[in-house]
Amino acid sequence: MERQSDRFDFPDGVIRVTAGVGGEALLITGSEKTALLDCGMAYCGETLIENIGKALAGRDLDYVLVSHTHYDHLGALPFVRESWPGAVTLGAEYARYVLGRQGAIDTINAFGENARKLYGDNKGKRPPDGGFVIDKTIGDGDVITLGREEITVIETKGHTDCSLTFALSPQNIIFLSESTGVLEGSGKVHVTILKSYGETMRSVEKCRKYSDWLMVLPHYGLLPKDYNEEYWELFLSTILEYREFLFGLFREGVSEEEILEKYAELRRGELSKKEQPDAAFIMNSRNVIKAFKREFEAENDRGL
Repeated sequence: MERQSDRFDFPDGVIRVTAGVGGEALLITGSEKTALLDCGMAYCGETLIENIGKALAGRDLDYVLVSHTHYDHLGALPFVRESWPGAVTLGAEYARYVLGRQGAIDTINAFGENARKLYGDNKGKRPPDGGFVIDKTIGDGDVITLGREEITVIETKGHTDCSLTFALSPQNIIFLSESTGVLEGSGKVHVTILKSYGETMRSVEKCRKYSDWLMVLPHYGLLPKDYNEEYWELFLSTILEYREFLFGLFREGVSEEEILEKYAELRRGELSKKEQPDAAFIMNSRNVIKAFKREFEAENDRGL
């Protein structure tokens, strides 16, 4: 399946404006309006602005779509809002709540600084203050009109409580959220359930209805259409593998730190080290383990 040369070969109207390692950004150019899907990390914010400007070719940026509030997806949002103050930032209601908490902003900035040291030269401009804002909330079934083109919002919780997927028509392209996995190469999917196993499975059910559409995966790009069903089967087999692995450790009464160590042995490969700083990996891993532990305890309560 590995077709590295094709995964960024997007259809007309979708332009990859990604500026650096670790966070993707896509510009959708409609017949009347434009929308930026995610912003990537703060360390490459200035380059992102240059890329967007070139891609817009004199047009305005009308919308910024926030798939969720993690630093690798909206870290450069303040740069975008500063450069295009008229653009409306759209995200989930819970995303607005998260970005209203100073502790969340501090975490985004801290992880952004770690990424700057890992990927950048630590000399670039820091993000402007006050730029992490959701101007208007969107949810399941809402439609964003770009002219002849429409983007339908699909709530896909599981990775976070604010994760959103976007379905673009009439091009029939669906931009999936991390709740439905990240493809790490041929035959490998990373499943990061930070909040809810059950919500993740419901999100998969929603998105699998679009299996005849072109699928764009986070941190990867465009999936060959003839691989769609195989991808969903791979996702489900991977989540079952995670489940059996962690449930087995829970049954054995292994300590949280031992579970974290064993999970890291399973998950922390070379690609993961390249894409994600250690601090972010550890925090996410703890949350994945907690999410599966909640599902394990719920099943025990139900007598399953």
